[in-house]
Amino acid sequence: MERYEELLAAARAATGLEDFGDDSFLEGLQVLVRSLREEAQLNATGEHLLRQRIIGHLEQRLEIEDWYRRHPEIDEVQIKAPLIGVSLPRTGSTALSFLLAEDPGARSLRRWESSRPCPPPSTVTPPDPRIVQAQTGAAARREGVKGHVPESATGPAECQELMALDFRSHLFQAFARIPGYSAWLLEADLTSTYRYERRVLKLLQWGCPDKPWRLKCPTHLLFLEHLDRAFPDARFVMTHRDPTDVMVSVAHLYADYIGKFSDRVDLHDVGRLNVQHWSLGMERALAFRDKGNEARFHDIDFRAMQRDPVGAVRGLYEWLGEPVSASFEAGMNRWWQQNAQNREPGAHPEAATYGLDLDQVRPLFANYTARMASWTGERS
Repeated sequence: MERYEELLAAARAATGLEDFGDDSFLEGLQVLVRSLREEAQLNATGEHLLRQRIIGHLEQRLEIEDWYRRHPEIDEVQIKAPLIGVSLPRTGSTALSFLLAEDPGARSLRRWESSRPCPPPSTVTPPDPRIVQAQTGAAARREGVKGHVPESATGPAECQELMALDFRSHLFQAFARIPGYSAWLLEADLTSTYRYERRVLKLLQWGCPDKPWRLKCPTHLLFLEHLDRAFPDARFVMTHRDPTDVMVSVAHLYADYIGKFSDRVDLHDVGRLNVQHWSLGMERALAFRDKGNEARFHDIDFRAMQRDPVGAVRGLYEWLGEPVSASFEAGMNRWWQQNAQNREPGAHPEAATYGLDLDQVRPLFANYTARMASWTGERS
């Protein structure tokens, strides 16, 4: 992996552009590149793909700023009261995002545009070539890492790719063991990250019908105070599941991905990393809710989603004060039936595989699990 200055130069050379916009991204880029160089132990595939990914994020920043330079009216676009999923990973939040994406009256961040927001979708005559490219990438990911989450080129994506434009994203630590970056991220200020995400959402919405956004990303749990500065009118939906089930499941996911990019995977380190980040994330989320924000949250239990997914969404929309149209309900039923075979496998490795003693993990989430039952009305 080259030094960060060389990656900046490569992006400039590829695009012929110079302006990256606000320089807030530089700190994260520097920390990330240093961790990848000194800690990650990448194999040849990892070196190539992560270099390509970093340069790609830099190229997109250059193009985003160029579009704003040529069309300053993009900044006048309004992002109004987005609904943002802020759950622990592996709690049914991805399935919920796909159900919400069936609403013709709302707007999700689509997989094909999340990694390449430029050019703005409204400026491209259909069919957008990025859709075909994303379909190829989705097929490759399904082949390489099977059965973890539903995925579609035209379906919803997490905010991770947009956050990566500011180089403050969990995305990177899911691809490589980078403890220096992971520790830095926990204490980082993501205000600039979320303000840049809002900037990109404006670009994606520009010239398109004005619809409310449906967004989601587990990482938000750690940084709700910062997210709130960029989206002060946001409302939140939170899916819930026994955290001990979550930790084993997400560690399994991380290990699969890291194993593609490094020939040395420390499974115990993967387990420790996830327990550390998600237990802290939940502490911060509880604190945020307790600061007068409780009414901004709607809660759904994982088991309730499994029993009656459409009913769970109906409850959410009743809370939002929005209707569930017949076409929306039909789309949800169709998606749920078609994707039954793609749901998360029931079996995972034992917790000990990742160095986890669940009796020691449970107390770290005790405050959360007590609150979870009161929020959802579900008992263990």
